[in-house]
Amino acid sequence: MKKRKSFLAFTLMAALAVTGCNFNSGESSSQTPAPSNNGGTTTEQPSSGKKVLQVFNTDEIPSLDSAHVHETVSFTVLNNTMDGLYRRDQNGQPYLAIAEKHDVSEDKLVHTFTIRDNAKWSDGSPVTAKDFEFSWKKVFKEAGHYSFMFETLAVKNAVAIEKGEKQPDELGVKALDDRTLEVTLENPNPLLNQLLSFPTFYPQKQEFVESKGDKYGLEYDNMLYNGPFMLTDWKHDQGWTYTKNPNYWDAGKVKLDQIDGYVVKDAPARLTLFEAGQLDRIELDSSYVDQFKDDPRFHIIETPTIYFIRFNHEHPVLKNKNIRKAISMAWDKKGLTDVILNDGSSPLNGLVPKRFATDASGKDFREFNGDLQQGSLEDAKKLWEQGLKESGVTEVKLGVNAADTDRSKKIGEYLKNQLEKNLPGLTLELKNVPSNQRLEIEKAITYDLSLGTWGPDYADPMTYIDMWVTGGSANRMKYSNPKYDELVQQAKLNTDLESRFKQMVELEKILIEEDVAIAPMYQEGLAILQKEYVKDFVYLPTAPTNNYLWVDIVK
Repeated sequence: MKKRKSFLAFTLMAALAVTGCNFNSGESSSQTPAPSNNGGTTTEQPSSGKKVLQVFNTDEIPSLDSAHVHETVSFTVLNNTMDGLYRRDQNGQPYLAIAEKHDVSEDKLVHTFTIRDNAKWSDGSPVTAKDFEFSWKKVFKEAGHYSFMFETLAVKNAVAIEKGEKQPDELGVKALDDRTLEVTLENPNPLLNQLLSFPTFYPQKQEFVESKGDKYGLEYDNMLYNGPFMLTDWKHDQGWTYTKNPNYWDAGKVKLDQIDGYVVKDAPARLTLFEAGQLDRIELDSSYVDQFKDDPRFHIIETPTIYFIRFNHEHPVLKNKNIRKAISMAWDKKGLTDVILNDGSSPLNGLVPKRFATDASGKDFREFNGDLQQGSLEDAKKLWEQGLKESGVTEVKLGVNAADTDRSKKIGEYLKNQLEKNLPGLTLELKNVPSNQRLEIEKAITYDLSLGTWGPDYADPMTYIDMWVTGGSANRMKYSNPKYDELVQQAKLNTDLESRFKQMVELEKILIEEDVAIAPMYQEGLAILQKEYVKDFVYLPTAPTNNYLWVDIVK
């Protein structure tokens, strides 16, 4: 990263060395300020004349190639360095970004976008309609993780291309000229504007991408940016630096000069750095919540991110429905959320979280199916015994694929304790690995159980429901139910919003109650400490969540 101050470098080294993390910038000239006992601030961000926001990240950036990105860290960086045809405002509502005009045909199938004449890449070259056509088709040519989003968007031929029946160049997107992009849909889509703000639909400049080859998106200078900020440094596994993009079409809205993002996986280290004035916003570990709950810098965010257990449906024992249901029921979710996590998280007994979606009358989605997969511990034990008998075994040893974050480790340890105690003959082996490796293991389905998370990509229950179609890129567990697949497709084509909502309620019941395809765990809460001089930090409920466009530093 850029060497802003030797004090900062030493602070980071000292704080992380104490907790066993590796973050070494090679500078030192001071001692790390110790956290106070009462939650007060010992040192604030030094004044340098520039407005600099200091944030943490839980992991390294795997890639910034929007055709392949599929996890939180990369989404956050792209969301703050790139714009699509639409962007989301502080309330999560879409507004025109790179497109200055959006015309719709009478049948609502042909959408014509006019690209702003002041939309530029960070090298000063214009953003063109061809950049969108190239990047969208590239997703299919390179089997990008989020290709299913084009089906969700209902882009013409997306499904046929996925099935191998048509070629990527037949996708319903075409640059009519440098400033005119035509997108053709299979059917009208009321979610179109919202979906177009998602990173998979960002543009890429073909000449630049091809000049970088397989190194594109893997270094800060192997990227072009068209958003509010651009990366100007990136030290792998340590952090990266954003600076204001002078070529951004809406640069007048950007108040920050710079954002320093550090990879800090260890929660105590984050708190040390926050107290020392080297981080401006952190997520608190559960062990510190009670200490800070009365601090004016403390607040809780309830998010729609869900945590759940994936089952390998081809495992000789886990393919048994009774075994899966027993594992889902035989542990105390409230003990996890209220004692172990203690951060505003809440038990989840369904797929779609509470306070995320409502029907036309305002009734919450969660109220329709209520709590699914419920039963007593005795019920769970009976299911377990029955499942073991049906599987022809008396003992089961299962590996648990999980990230190597503090949160994931605590969850894994709690599950191991609960399930081994409550289900005789079960042994769990925890396998904590870096987040990107966890995802690769999931995609390869070389696990028994996997602790999964899902933050919604857009504000509609379908973002959770269509994950589980046969062969879907988010399925990652070989679950397959042709009836489920058919009903998902029907719901996607249904333009009657009321009946579509009912279809999605039924789909959740099939997945969770009838098939026990996954085991819901909890809905995420975040315990946040944020410096009082940080203003207008926007956290959106759908991915990407952290937005720096409106942030200001006011002292």
